[in-house]
Formats: sequence, C-alpha cells, structure tokens
Amino acid sequence: MEVVILCGGKGTRLSEETVSRPKPMVEIGGMPILWHIMKSYSDHGYKKFVLALGYKASFIKEYFYNLRISGSDFTLQMTPDHTPTFYNALPESDWEITFVDTGEDTLKGARVKKLESFIKSDKFSLTYGDGVSDVNIKELLKFHESTGKLATVTAVHPPSRFGELDLDGTKVTSFEEKPQMATGYINGGFFVFDKRIMTYLTEDEDCDLEFGALQKISEEGQLEAFIHNGFWQCMDNVRERDYLDKLVKTKKAPWIGNGK
Repeated sequence: MEVVILCGGKGTRLSEETVSRPKPMVEIGGMPILWHIMKSYSDHGYKKFVLALGYKASFIKEYFYNLRISGSDFTLQMTPDHTPTFYNALPESDWEITFVDTGEDTLKGARVKKLESFIKSDKFSLTYGDGVSDVNIKELLKFHESTGKLATVTAVHPPSRFGELDLDGTKVTSFEEKPQMATGYINGGFFVFDKRIMTYLTEDEDCDLEFGALQKISEEGQLEAFIHNGFWQCMDNVRERDYLDKLVKTKKAPWIGNGK
C-alpha cells in the first residue's frame, strides 16, 4: 500500500523557515518533519511513498537524492564512474519514494488526482507533510477495512494553544500548559482511501480535497472516523516547531518508535 504525503504548500505561517525551504523540510530534532512522518509509517511496515510536491519541490528531491551520501561514511574511488563504498546502512535504505511535482498553486484534491497513475494498490494512506502522531497505522488500516467505506479520517483532539486554569471561585488551584484539549475532535489527517476516491477528483488547480471530495463523500455516508485519543501535533508556527523539536531532543517524542 502506498503512502501519499502532501508536501506542496507554502507554509506562510512559518515564513521565517519557509522562505528558504518547503515546510515539510523544516527540521525538528535535526531531521525534517517529513522524514519523521515517513519514519513513523516505515516503523509500521509501510515503506512505499508518493510525495505530492509543489513549493520548492527541488529542495525535497535533492535532499533525498543526496541522503545516501550525506548520511553515510564512504570511500570514493576517483575513477571515471566515482563508485563509492559505503560503510553503514541508512534506516531509509528500504524506502521507495516517488517524487511528483503537482504544481505550486494546486489545491490538495488536484494534487492527489495527479498521483493516480503512481498508486497501484486498491487503497492508499494519505497524510499532510506537517503533522506527527502516535496513531497506530495498522489499526487504522484494519478499521478502514472493517467499515467497507470509501474513506477514513483520523479524528484527534485539537492542540491547546493556551494554559489551562483550574479555579476554586477566583482562586487558581492549578496552572498547566496542556498540549491537547480533552474534548472535541478535528481532522488529524492520517487518512485511508479506497482508490475509487479518484472519481471524486479532477486535475483542475481549484479541486479541493477536504471542502470538495470529502464533503461529498461524507454526505453520501462513505466517510468514517478513526478515533485517536493519543498524541497528535501539527506544525503551523514557530511555537509548535519549537515544541516538537524539544520533544525529540529530550527523547519524549511519542511518535518515534511507535510501530516497533
């Protein structure tokens, strides 16, 4: 099963980073958040990726193309073919990545449609290139298959952007900064789609995924929600980048090693 990752947005709310690189390549813990997303799928056994590129597409292509060189020790014979001998295996060595430039201003639905010929399975996973979670991908797929429906979306608790106060009258009894709210659900990405979803999409630039195809599929009763009460966090601004970076550096990132 292919894993589609939407990597084409401009990330304007993180402009201090994205002026020079696409948002999925912003680093947390020394590695791009895109790498973290792919590694979490890989840890669950899903290693075939299709990346829908757009803004600064060449940055992502060049990063992964050169990763074997930049991430390894090697000896280089200065012969005409410059054949290197590598001494250490990368964790990404069994990944298969297809890079597809879907246009800089294309909406998500059209991006997915442009990937149709690269998706060979009868179903595929899809997620955004700017969010991490400890969602169990295998359980998500099992749930999707049990419903027999066209699409499944992972429903998560929204992140809290404010400190939570516990009050006794006007007296503050506790003050905590909680990363997620305890009630309510939002679209957390981490979808599973039957490939028939392509019939709801076009390659027109203004074809949207959420407020187009998924809206219609929902109205037809073909969209199910996989409830995830664990960790989920997107990276929309500097504060969220720093929060995720700290989790990785302090070895408290719930998504790392989650599938093992």
